Amino acid sequence: MSSLPERIVIREVGPRDGLQAEAPISVDQRLDLIDALLTAGVTHIEIAAFVSPTAVPSMAGAAEVVARLGEPEGVVRTVLVPNVRGAEMALASGVDELTVTVSASATYNQRNVKMTIDDSIEQVGVICRLAAGAGVPVDAVLSCAFGSPYEGDVTPVQVATLVERLRAEGATAITLADTTGMATPRRIADVLAVVGADVGLHLHETRGTGLVNAYAGMLYGVRRFDTSVGGLGGSPFAHGAAGNLATEELVALCDDIGVSTGLGVEALIDAALLVEGCIGHAVPSRVAHAGPRSRHQ
Repeated sequence: MSSLPERIVIREVGPRDGLQAEAPISVDQRLDLIDALLTAGVTHIEIAAFVSPTAVPSMAGAAEVVARLGEPEGVVRTVLVPNVRGAEMALASGVDELTVTVSASATYNQRNVKMTIDDSIEQVGVICRLAAGAGVPVDAVLSCAFGSPYEGDVTPVQVATLVERLRAEGATAITLADTTGMATPRRIADVLAVVGADVGLHLHETRGTGLVNAYAGMLYGVRRFDTSVGGLGGSPFAHGAAGNLATEELVALCDDIGVSTGLGVEALIDAALLVEGCIGHAVPSRVAHAGPRSRHQ
């Protein structure tokens, strides 16, 4: 275990992961949300997914989102791609980074992308080679890395084996996703002890452990985190999966413990309340509604 870092990097996934399970909102509204997040200081952001609009209606118009956003200076624009065709379309749009997903759970992988784990890893290799030719990095997100809603526990050795295979296929970064909120600080530590800390963490709040797991991750050397404004998100392929760790909640904690994020918590709250108005219901983030503790000092 190490000390807390001076700084962490947050990749904002709200415009993609946060909105994917919501009723579709317009491209204009999605761009307004992205602009609000950039105003808050976000410099790494997952803006869209190049998926079938029939399968995920909320992500329709991905190419339009990329084109209209343009290339904000100093901002890494990430998109999710589920397959080779999606990768080809995303690369043609000129994005800065691709994310691909493979699950440590065979059943979840089949339900999510209708492929075996082996088939998914093979496809990741094809996508990585395409992206390398375009000079675009690929972050392989390993879902259900801390447990499966179908198979139960996933061992750290299983996770490490999949991480090694994804790196061998050309993934330039790895993110471990707690897709259904099964991680605890102990399980975070057990996996990182085998995999190493050169990974990102993508945490969910299904069991209320997202923030404490992020804190544990920082103590064990992780410096990259995925979060979603307002705490939106959740997988449509796993019953009961709750939203992502809220960006403003992690930033509010980091502000108090002296870990720099480069993000403004009040501006993030403005973005959370903006998206709340777009989707027509309250976001789950507690900080979005209560404010940071600094408001009461």
